[in-house]
Amino acid sequence: MAAITSDISINLITAAIALSALTIISLVALRGWRDWIQLKREELAAGRAPAQEASTQHAGSRIEIADLKERLRKLEAIAAGVDL
Repeated sequence: MAAITSDISINLITAAIALSALTIISLVALRGWRDWIQLKREELAAGRAPAQEASTQHAGSRIEIADLKERLRKLEAIAAGVDL
């Protein structure tokens, strides 16, 4: 009978520790999520949305990359002996 009581108490202690650890991890994740949301709100309030910045900064870069790809295609065609 003593062995059964000991097993039950060990299982209860293990479950309590696991539940405590899960609670702590959940609270930390929730805090991080709230801080991230607050950061995004501050960015939007400041008028500097990251998606808008990326699209305006890289518009010229996209044109240059497309030009370089076209040049590379032409050079590969020349190397292969194909007339354009």
